[in-house]
Amino acid sequence: MSNVIETAELRREFGPVVAVDGLSLHIEPGEVFGLLGPNGAGKTTTIKMLITLLPPTSGRALVAGYDIAREPRLVRRSIGYVPQLLSSDGALSAVENLDVSARLYHIPASERRRRIDEALEFMGLGDVRDNLVRTYSGGMIRRLEIAQAMLHRPQVLFLDEPTVGLDPTARRAVWEHVRRLRDDEGTTILLTTHYMEEAAELCERVAIMHLGKLVALGTPASLADAVGPDASLDDVFTHYTGGNLDEGGTYRDVARTRRTAHRLG
Repeated sequence: MSNVIETAELRREFGPVVAVDGLSLHIEPGEVFGLLGPNGAGKTTTIKMLITLLPPTSGRALVAGYDIAREPRLVRRSIGYVPQLLSSDGALSAVENLDVSARLYHIPASERRRRIDEALEFMGLGDVRDNLVRTYSGGMIRRLEIAQAMLHRPQVLFLDEPTVGLDPTARRAVWEHVRRLRDDEGTTILLTTHYMEEAAELCERVAIMHLGKLVALGTPASLADAVGPDASLDDVFTHYTGGNLDEGGTYRDVARTRRTAHRLG
């Protein structure tokens, strides 16, 4: 397969509002790809279409070689998804959370224990496997959630704001495990983030969306060079969107992010 994700003129309308407007891009096998943009740019709608939670109004997309509209079940078998909001149960241990995920993914009973053990060791959680998740730090919770999403060994992993609310040390620990997934497992990763440092550190290429449209696409370095000497990815973001990452968002957006940060903190 030449590309793990391909979209062609992908479009999603909500009544008169066009949330995603003719998005065409491709993501290669083993690539870490960043989808950037201010709140309301269309990132979340794009992700929801690619993971089959929303049907496109028009256009086409393939994920792991499967059409999102015609083969949604095969798409879902081929992907892992870590949402921004917490997806692990704090009243359960890491092993118990992973066991629930293994059953949901229909992993055979004969393989579950081995898969769970491997996932915990890979994510550096073997020593706390039986501790309740509510006792974990924010970074540990994120690593557990990634482990849950990777149990069935998907070709593609979608990460929505994977380090929101984490301190710099925990954020870098998550980055290291994302790199290991790419390097050791060959996983293709599409992530959204509001941290430009994170995008520059992890992503081979990034796409910037604004008002539903793709406005920039390239490596972080090439995009910065095109904006001007000594430009950073923050400068690139401002250049293409006309704003900065700290201004946008509705009351609901801010409340959700702060709630997540509080629970992870």
